[in-house]
Amino acid sequence: MGTPRLAIKRIYEPAAAGDGLRILVDRIWPRGIAKAEAGLDDWCREIAPSTGLRRWFGHETERWEEFRRRYAAELKQNHAAVEALRAQLRGRHATLLYAAKDENHNNAVVLREFLLRH
Repeated sequence: MGTPRLAIKRIYEPAAAGDGLRILVDRIWPRGIAKAEAGLDDWCREIAPSTGLRRWFGHETERWEEFRRRYAAELKQNHAAVEALRAQLRGRHATLLYAAKDENHNNAVVLREFLLRH
C-alpha cells in the first residue's frame, strides 16, 4: 500500500477513488449536501474548532495566524478526539473534508498540519 497519505478537500468536490477514508471535520453540516450523497466514512464534529473560535475567525484572512494558533491549542486539549481520529487514520489513505470556500485558510489545513507534526 505504500506510505499513507492525508489529503484535504472541499466536500463540494466529487468523491474520488483516491480519497481513501473520507472524514468531514466541520462542526456544522455543509449547506446543499445531502448526507446520503456525501460519500462519508465519518463525521468528526468533535475535532472541529469550538463554536466560539469558529465564529471569531469568520474566515477573515487577517485573523488566520491567530486562528491557527488558537485551534492548535484547542487540539492539544482535545486528546480524546485527536486520538480517536488518529486511530481511524492509522496506516490508511484519508481525506479530511471541509466546507469553507477558502482552500488555504480553513480548519482542515490546520488539523492536517497538527496531525502530521504531532
